Amino acid sequence: MIVNYTEKGWELISQRAHGLLAGKFCFHLKPEFRTKFWMETIAATLGHDDAFNELEEDDILLNEHGGPVNYKMRDFERPKLDKLLNMALTKSRYIALLTSRHIQFLYDKSEDPAVKKYCEGLKKQDQNWLKQLELTQADIEQAYMLLQWCDALSLLICQKWVQPENRKVEIGIGPGGISYDLLSPAENVLTVTPWPFDSPQFEVCFDRRILTDMSFRSEAIFRKKILEQQPELVVYQFIEPGSAETQE
Repeated sequence: MIVNYTEKGWELISQRAHGLLAGKFCFHLKPEFRTKFWMETIAATLGHDDAFNELEEDDILLNEHGGPVNYKMRDFERPKLDKLLNMALTKSRYIALLTSRHIQFLYDKSEDPAVKKYCEGLKKQDQNWLKQLELTQADIEQAYMLLQWCDALSLLICQKWVQPENRKVEIGIGPGGISYDLLSPAENVLTVTPWPFDSPQFEVCFDRRILTDMSFRSEAIFRKKILEQQPELVVYQFIEPGSAETQE
């Protein structure tokens, strides 16, 4: 769950909604950046957080003060990661490979022996899947670069890190192995430079919820509040740099 504190209260964006937004960016990438298993790459991107479901009983939602837990506050949770991998594997080995690579990106630098052992096990399994699919490590790294970049772009938006007054914020290394920046030339209008998408203009949206209570007595009450609160649709227009709209 992505949690932002706003004047209205807690802004909540589910990790699945964030993942769906990342998948939309992947879907719109230019054909020249697309991988061999393109649909699987999109599916891995939009599903890379699917095991984290705020409405399931086993999810951790509140901190010791009764406030909502932001995803960054969560520690290594093997049951969640195993579930994520199994969900991916039942779709395809390629999706499982990208999911495994994402888990390693998140935890490979941990000093915890149990976490390091877990990541080493993933690397060994990756080699089996690569052989079965007749792919190289470079193939999967190229595809994962797209997933990671779309994930980063989605997180910048969901966490409200977009800068005002058309100031640049770095997204990171992405399609084609080059660095990209995100800018906002107008309210609810965004552009990326250089432009990696297949259309000069497209629209993206995602659900958010605003809860005005600052703390909650239990996770059951918190879930009930989430279900009762009607989501708001957040909409952004993405426009290629240099177009008439970005120059207004």
